[in-house]
Amino acid sequence: MTREVSLGRTLAVIAAGGVVGSLARYGVADAWPHQQGGFPWATFVVNVVGCFLIGVLLARITPQTHPLLRPFLGTGVLGGFTTFSTFAVDTDRLLPDHAVVALVYFFGTLAAAMVAVWAGDRVAR
Repeated sequence: MTREVSLGRTLAVIAAGGVVGSLARYGVADAWPHQQGGFPWATFVVNVVGCFLIGVLLARITPQTHPLLRPFLGTGVLGGFTTFSTFAVDTDRLLPDHAVVALVYFFGTLAAAMVAVWAGDRVAR
């Protein structure tokens, strides 16, 4: 049995979740700044933790779950929390003068994010 929800309600819960996730990410970045040329740990941790939680969420969501929970938590909160656009900008800024840090950050984030989604799924199941 599926419960239909309006597009407007879905967009509203995504927006509300995005506010929550973005504010949480901002808080982490504000509390954990990095020096120019340094490894962007806050962005790395936010993306890896967010990917782990996405793995957990996707493993736990069932057809019986309220239809607005996945858009709120997945697209909204975790979509707002993770920041692969900042990851791309950080990498671009590091490349000219700190190529080794940039490459470690780039490939390390991708690998850790994929492992995190897998681990979140395994833990949740």
